[in-house]
Parts: sequence; C-alpha cells; structure tokens
Amino acid sequence: MRPPRTPRRPGFAAPGIIGWAVASALALAAAGSAAAQTTPQPASPETSSQAPQPAPQQTEATTVPPATALPGPPRAETSARTDSGPLLANTLGDDAAWRAYRSRFITEQGRIVDTANGLISHSEGQGYGMLLAVAAGDRATFERIWGWTRANLMVRSDELLAWRWAPDHRPAVADMNNATDGDILVAWALTEAAEAWGEPSYRTAARRIAVEFGRKTILFRDPHGPVLLPAVSGFSARERSDGPLINLSYWVFPAFQRLPIVAPEYDWASLIRSGVDFLRQSRFGPSSLPTEWISAKDSLRPADGFPPLFSYNAIRVPLYLAWAGVGRPEDYAPFKTLWGGIERERLPIVDTRDGQPVEWLSEPGYMAISAITACAADGTPFPEALRTVQDNQNYYPATLQLLSLIAARMRYPSCVKS
Repeated sequence: MRPPRTPRRPGFAAPGIIGWAVASALALAAAGSAAAQTTPQPASPETSSQAPQPAPQQTEATTVPPATALPGPPRAETSARTDSGPLLANTLGDDAAWRAYRSRFITEQGRIVDTANGLISHSEGQGYGMLLAVAAGDRATFERIWGWTRANLMVRSDELLAWRWAPDHRPAVADMNNATDGDILVAWALTEAAEAWGEPSYRTAARRIAVEFGRKTILFRDPHGPVLLPAVSGFSARERSDGPLINLSYWVFPAFQRLPIVAPEYDWASLIRSGVDFLRQSRFGPSSLPTEWISAKDSLRPADGFPPLFSYNAIRVPLYLAWAGVGRPEDYAPFKTLWGGIERERLPIVDTRDGQPVEWLSEPGYMAISAITACAADGTPFPEALRTVQDNQNYYPATLQLLSLIAARMRYPSCVKS
C-alpha cells in the first residue's frame, strides 16, 4: 500500500503517508502535510539508529463483523486459472521466522503493528500479514488479521479499505482515502486463502475488493496503457496538473497473475505489461532508477512536489518483478548495479538527479531485496544469513525479508537449496 510515506527522523516532523522517504528538503514538509489531507499516506521505516518500539497495549477494537460473503461466485473460474502462477500456500511453513514475526508484529486482535512509524497499522501491513499467514499455513492467524481488517479498515462506503489506523487518535481512522496497493494485497491474500482452504467467503470478499479497485483506480484506456492510480482520491489528471500520478511499487505483479481467479473480467495481463513498460520509461538520471512518484501526464517524469528519490517504496519494484517472474535481465540491471557495490550490507536511498545516496537503510532485512534481485537476474544463491529474521528489526524490513524468501522459494528454488 501506500500513498505517500515519509521517514521519521530526529528533528524532522513527518507529514504522513506514502513512502516518499527521506527528509531531504524541509520545505517539502509543508507541501506533504497539505497533500496528506487528500491522499493516503503509508507508514515508513525509521532510520536504523532508532531503537524498535515495544509492543503496544491491546486497546484496539475486537468486535468482528460477519465475513463479507454475499452473492454468487465469480464466473469463469476454471479458464481464469490457466496462467495464474504458483500457489502461495505453505511456501513458508511453520518456520521459526514466521513465529517470531507473528509474536513481534501481530497483536492478539490481528492488527499488524508498524513498529517504526508510531505503532500505526495500515492496509498494506494487513495485506502483507494475511499473505504471510497463508504462506505459513496458519489459518487461525489469518482469520485474526482478516477479522481486525474488516472491523477497523473496511469503514468506507465502498468495498475498499481506509489506508491508515492510528492507536493514539480518535477516531483511529482520520483519513478515509484508500491506498490501492493495500487493497491489492488484501484481495490477493483472500484469493490465496480461498485456494488454500476452500472457504467461499474469502473468495467472495476477494472478488468484491478486486472489482471495486479495478473499477475506481485502474484506467484501462489511458494512452500510455493501463494506469494504476495510487488511491481513489488525489492522483488523477482532474486533481493534479501533472496527473495522473503513478507509483511503480503499487504494481504488485504476482497479485495480478492470481486475481483473474476471482475477477476474470479485467485484463490483468495488460496491467502487468503496462507496469513493465512504465518501468522501462522511468530510468531517471545517471543511476537509471525510478522515483517514488511519477507523472504520467505526457512522457514519464518525476512528479511535481515530491523529492526525486529512489526510496522506501521503490525498493519493492524488483521484488515484485522477481516474484512474478516477469521482465528481462536489463529490467533488473539498474537495481543489481546499485546494490552490488562496496556497500553490501545496507541499501541506499538515491537522489535520481545525481545518482548519489542521501540516506542508508541498515536493518538486515532490507538486504533480502538485493538477494532476490540477484537470484532472479543470474541465479545467485540466497545468503544463508538472510534465511532467518533477526529479532531486533522493525516491521518493514522484517516483512520484506520474509516476502523475498517466499518469492525465492516459489519462483527460484535453486537459489534457496540448502
């Protein structure tokens, strides 16, 4: 998920959402705060110098509404499965890393806690947690996460999720905008759960969410090819002079291979193709890296009012490419070049104007992104040290590490052979 996320650093008041990371310019803070009133803003990791925060007290809502199962099943299920990709279920198993993750980041009620971002929760995190629970074969935890998500984030007038829940605010959901990647992740997780456990209500709920974000956030007739808006509000050509805006980390390619199971009426394959095409058109500056926020008004360029950074969100782009097994070797090359230098134990946030690092991501889980990129690009084995998750990490790097390990097991088993 994430409409704009900003890192929180000592002495810098983060305006909110979507990972436009790094406070490289204090002047942008005010603009970010104004934008946050109309756009969802994801949680972002803290700098590594800040200690993880303790688990929160369990104060959130516990009432769970009935599952959103209703009318008949989606049509054309059998034909939709032809090219639907590998199954997620049980690719992680009851791994010690999953048990540690569950203990640290998932409350008894099923809330995924972003430990580096004020202990908030967001639709992205709930979707990731649900995916990890399916991969672990842990249906009880999946039900807890899905139940909390229904009760606390499905509070809009449509089938989409409010993007952010803050434990120290009343109401806890202050911004009713969605974050499209959060909706995608939850719909994908429900689809995988339905396939794994044969539960019709999961399939129906997945379909309702997928149909809704397909109708409201995918512009299938854009001249560039299908465009995925980061949210229902705040990013379209009607709302911004440089719109529509896109964020390539919202193209969750492996989800688009599986969502035809529940919503076959949409051309998901064309959305995959457009995402890869957009990536190839977004090689900005000497590093040839995409920025977090991109204007797709005419030719693609960094969006107005956002730092031109390759940052917290964009590091997920090669993960999703690799997980889906799409793209050519040259699509991975800029990431592999960036992460293959002398700084092999931390990832840089890069200013695309000059290709220089402006900050470093030092928690070890981030390095799993470079590992899955190298695995997909040339079969480099996944390092043994990254096959377990260290206890002292925050939510975001720990999540990326487990997702990268799952992607390797699903698509590139030779990279993770013992």
